Amino acid sequence: MGDVIPFKRKIAWQKHKGSSLCRDGFHKWVVVTERKFDVKQGKLVTEYRCQRCGKTKTKLL
Repeated sequence: MGDVIPFKRKIAWQKHKGSSLCRDGFHKWVVVTERKFDVKQGKLVTEYRCQRCGKTKTKLL
């Protein structure tokens, strides 16, 4: 027999825990790495990470 996994419904606050703004595209960007050099393009790169959901984006200067 396989393992039995208990299925439990999430409570409303667990389901929407801090990610509703991010789902709508309103991230809270924080600078992670500043002035990193991209060798292929020859430009400075700034890396941002969302404080709520952890999504990352990069911006070329």
